Amino acid sequence: MTTFLLIRHAQNDWVRTGRLAGWTEGVHLNEEGQRQAALLGERLATAKLVAIYSSPLERAVETAEAIAAHHDALELQIEAGIGEVDFGEWTGKRLKKLARTRLWRVVQGHPSGARFPGGESFLEMQFRLVSTLDMLAQRHPTGQVAIVAHSDVIKAVFAHYAGIHLDLFQRIVVSPASLTIVALSRFGPHIVRLNDTSHYESPKESGSDA
Repeated sequence: MTTFLLIRHAQNDWVRTGRLAGWTEGVHLNEEGQRQAALLGERLATAKLVAIYSSPLERAVETAEAIAAHHDALELQIEAGIGEVDFGEWTGKRLKKLARTRLWRVVQGHPSGARFPGGESFLEMQFRLVSTLDMLAQRHPTGQVAIVAHSDVIKAVFAHYAGIHLDLFQRIVVSPASLTIVALSRFGPHIVRLNDTSHYESPKESGSDA
């Protein structure tokens, strides 16, 4: 059985710009994000990981490096298949402006029918993620595999394994530096944990996404 530790990258300052980061380069963890990543690394220090994979984007790599620092025998591997949604022409645009478009309403209410101009659709993204994890499960048929990626991609792949329609995936919360665990066996997937941030938040704090 392969157990995937699905980890969203830690906090960064890009959200304060009010723009959609997507595949924008040069987005790094801020001070709080570095703290979150360090605490996550400490939590997973004794985990019996067989591999660590990261999205190519810096904010994910920096989070993954905090985990890899406790696992000298493992080499951090970059996997484009778990990268962020390709938002195409929306990348870098202001969210307030995007919220006034017709496509925004589709993204929020009917994401399975949404395709980003010059980018990919949510369905293509979900298929990409599931296909990549299936490939990694064949490569690592047993053990725990850390996957450091992004909010929407983790929500989409979690929805797939939980049997939730993609149109409902926006209801799932995946916080920065959170831990979501899905185990894949020959009898099917098992949901072990969702959006666990207890390594850097108190129970009271983790109950809010503010």
